Amino acid sequence: MENQAQRFPLLPRTKSPAQGGDISGVGAVELRAFEYCLRWMCVDQSTLWKAVLSWSVFFLLTVAVPLASLFGMRCYSTCDDDHRRPYRAVVQGSLSVFAAISFICLSRWTRKYGLRRFLFLDRISDATDDVRRGYAKQLQSSLMLWSFFILPCFLLETAYKLWWYITGGSTIPHLGNIYASHTIACVMELASWLYRASIYFLVCVLYRLICYLQILRIQDFAQAFSEETEVDPILTEHLKLRRYLRIISHRFRLFVLLSLILVNASLFVSLFMITRTGSHANILKAGDLSLCAISIATGLVICLRSAAKVTHKAQSLTGLAAKWHISAMISSFDECDTETQRNRISSSYPSPPVNEVWGSETTDEGEGDDDLENANIDPIVAHTISFQKRQALVTYLEHNRAGITMFGFTLDRTWLHTICAIELSLLLWLLNKTIGFS
Repeated sequence: MENQAQRFPLLPRTKSPAQGGDISGVGAVELRAFEYCLRWMCVDQSTLWKAVLSWSVFFLLTVAVPLASLFGMRCYSTCDDDHRRPYRAVVQGSLSVFAAISFICLSRWTRKYGLRRFLFLDRISDATDDVRRGYAKQLQSSLMLWSFFILPCFLLETAYKLWWYITGGSTIPHLGNIYASHTIACVMELASWLYRASIYFLVCVLYRLICYLQILRIQDFAQAFSEETEVDPILTEHLKLRRYLRIISHRFRLFVLLSLILVNASLFVSLFMITRTGSHANILKAGDLSLCAISIATGLVICLRSAAKVTHKAQSLTGLAAKWHISAMISSFDECDTETQRNRISSSYPSPPVNEVWGSETTDEGEGDDDLENANIDPIVAHTISFQKRQALVTYLEHNRAGITMFGFTLDRTWLHTICAIELSLLLWLLNKTIGFS
């Protein structure tokens, strides 16, 4: 019964009320592109034969080809110093481990939830038009972003592999005809590298995409402070946002944690091998190691930056609610003042309206990250809510700061800056030792 419930197509072909409507809605074309991408990488396991094909391709390109390259292409006795590839074990191991984690997680998510539910498209039917249009636009740009990271790295890896096989010549191990053997080996190695890197970057981009949907929801939720005349709808929407963030945190927490641990482990092992006595690293011997380090560190930064941005937006709601509360208080006190007092104050110290004061904080610096703080507040709408309700809502938001978490730890900007500083230090140290970049 459980297997039957899990075996369903990635995209439903008919309208399902439980899934939020027809697939022909917002982002249908982009969602089909994601489905084709998963099928192209053989991650689609909606049927038995597709699952067998998916796992077969996974073991071939993630396990068999790297092992064959690691043990079958050793040429310590015949190759010169630049063709010995002393760091290939770290490179193959790192890429295979990250690909395995990404493949297992992605297979489980798509098999358990389906692509539409996994991307929260079943929850977007109750969203506003701005959220739906923004998410459709982000769906389209996500595949472009994925290609933007993959293609340059793949071109560099292709250039490195072609140089290694062409200049190595007969000193590189081969079976039978040297040209056919090296061509097949080069193609299989490149296919293995592309497959492993693509799966890892795809999961990172999907994580960024899901986080962006919550950012759109938070930005739309901020408008409630200038439109709603009751606290109940605001509280209900905030509880819904917290639930979505908890779901995202729970689904991705193991992937983010393992990525964080393994990226640091890979960089430390690479630095240990490069800095040990007798090691003479250069771009020819350690070019693939540098490219591997850049790839896995970039994927981790994508995930952490997306999580930190969602957390920052969600926690900015507390300041917005406080501004909404105090603007209503100032407006109510202004109404209680006598006309004489208002005239005396206005004649001596002209004061702009409350909404003009709050809305005049926009600056060019940091505008993209702090746009919630610059949202206009309507004190007339806020004044229709009692002081006790407004105060209770602000207190609730202060003690229930939403955000992306990882086993209880909030992934905010402090985490992002600390981890990025460590990763950047290790990466620059590694690049300085391999290609002379610092």
